Amino acid sequence: QVQLVESGGGLVQPGGSLRLSCSASGSTFSPYAMRWYRQAPGKERELVAAIFSGSGTTNYADSVKGRFTISRDNAKNTVYLQMNSLKPEDTAVYYCNAMWFANNYWGQGTQVTVSS
Repeated sequence: QVQLVESGGGLVQPGGSLRLSCSASGSTFSPYAMRWYRQAPGKERELVAAIFSGSGTTNYADSVKGRFTISRDNAKNTVYLQMNSLKPEDTAVYYCNAMWFANNYWGQGTQVTVSS
């Protein structure tokens, strides 16, 4: 069992930056592929970014490429999402996800609001 806790959300002006963190506990962190999803009001949850164990390969949704960076620190059992050049359309609840074979865990989400 893995428990995930997100932090770092908040209100930011367009063009600003935020760094989200997702801290994991309860199990060995390193084998898990880690993903950030987001869900805006009235919309389906969408994948934002992923980082895989071992190679550390990353991939991103087209809408955030060049603006967001996902990273992980296995020693701290934490995954990060650095978000730069934020836009109003980035407003959503951001969720952390950990997956390894049939094991699939979610955090409770953190709100990001981009508004002037």
